Amino acid sequence: MQTIEITTPQNVTIEYELSSLKDRFFAYLIDLIVVFLTYYLFIFLVVSFAGDIIWESFTPLILFMLLPIGGFILYHLLSEIITSGQSLGKKALGLRVIRLDGEEPGIGDYLIRAVFLIIDWSLSGGTLAGLFIGSSTRKQRLGDLAAHTTVIRERSEVQFKLADILSIESMEAYQPIYPQVTKFSEQDMLLVKNLLYRIRQYPNEAHQQAVGEAVVYLCKILDINEPPRDKIGFLRTVIKDYIVLTR
Repeated sequence: MQTIEITTPQNVTIEYELSSLKDRFFAYLIDLIVVFLTYYLFIFLVVSFAGDIIWESFTPLILFMLLPIGGFILYHLLSEIITSGQSLGKKALGLRVIRLDGEEPGIGDYLIRAVFLIIDWSLSGGTLAGLFIGSSTRKQRLGDLAAHTTVIRERSEVQFKLADILSIESMEAYQPIYPQVTKFSEQDMLLVKNLLYRIRQYPNEAHQQAVGEAVVYLCKILDINEPPRDKIGFLRTVIKDYIVLTR
């Protein structure tokens, strides 16, 4: 699992998990299927209702070369603009485009990435994209290098089930400290557990700040006036209480 640290314009350093070549390939494949299914449906409908006019007005080059390539670029451009860096393929795989300087990618960035898709994936059969993504430290293809972007995972590869959230030998005699934890959802607790995992694996400043913000937020929901000094212990207690009160 490779990560990258991005410093936002507010000087906050955030660590992201970089997407793998496999994830990028399957995301591209999904997008390719969507585009070509749409293209063939469009051709079928147009030819069915106006076949003679189409064949007289457009050459096969436009219909079978320029139209699908232009549609592919337009699809990626519009989908990533509308969804802030997620085409349908990326959304399915839990991926997102980000800028390396912490700014939000702009229309120009998405356009560069969309145009370079033809070189990175289509014309080279994915060879160039594979070489660059596999060999670069930031998992960047040519389009990423030109646009100063990369692709990160929004869903961590480390997944937890609530039953595995803590190893607790016996909780029969355990008395919950924070009964208000029932206000939270299972997903909330999974996020807390993932945060505990990350601070243990990567005890950097960004994760320490994230822990502090999580504690402040939880205290607000739990009506705790002063956040506890032992932030990690507090988060573990919250999870333990949740398990006892909701199982």
